[in-house]
Amino acid sequence: MNFAECIIYSVNFEHFRRCNAAYDWDGTFALLLNAVQQLAKAGAEVLLLGANTAHIVADRIAEQTDLPLIDIRIATANAIHQKNIKKVGLLGTVYTMELDFYRQKLAAQDIEVITPANKTDREFIEKTLLHELGKGICSDHTREAYIRIANGLMERGAEGIVLGCTEIPLLIGQEYFTVPVFNTTQLHAEAAVDFALSF
Repeated sequence: MNFAECIIYSVNFEHFRRCNAAYDWDGTFALLLNAVQQLAKAGAEVLLLGANTAHIVADRIAEQTDLPLIDIRIATANAIHQKNIKKVGLLGTVYTMELDFYRQKLAAQDIEVITPANKTDREFIEKTLLHELGKGICSDHTREAYIRIANGLMERGAEGIVLGCTEIPLLIGQEYFTVPVFNTTQLHAEAAVDFALSF
């Protein structure tokens, strides 16, 4: 039985968080580019940024490396196309929901993205990602709030829900919704496997 060799560079999350909180995307880029360079030196043949938020600088990273980069947004868009969906609701970090890097990448694939309209809801998601889900804490209260927020997106016409943060699938999944749910963590991993098996 064959298994792909994996080389992991896990950055200090606090450094990543601080750059993002300061909207210091050059800092985020430098942090991740260093990781990419170390992985390349170690013999990596393909690159994944294992966080949706990290894709704020994904295009810049791709320009600075010869390694093929499997973009989580493209993997997600491909899955959305398979369901013949044109409009999705996106849950994720405040950066993923409020900045354009996710929305524009999906828009280029003819997919409309909507996010929670209420800033309080977006801030609640950010807070619980950082202080609960990121620490493995999954409460019924938080799950009910996420379901309510996602249902609000569906009421606004979302035909599917994108779980655009790697921790969100710890809390909610397809079993809670009648529309397709897109687990970006799983889709990203599957895209990597497909790539590895294509050789």
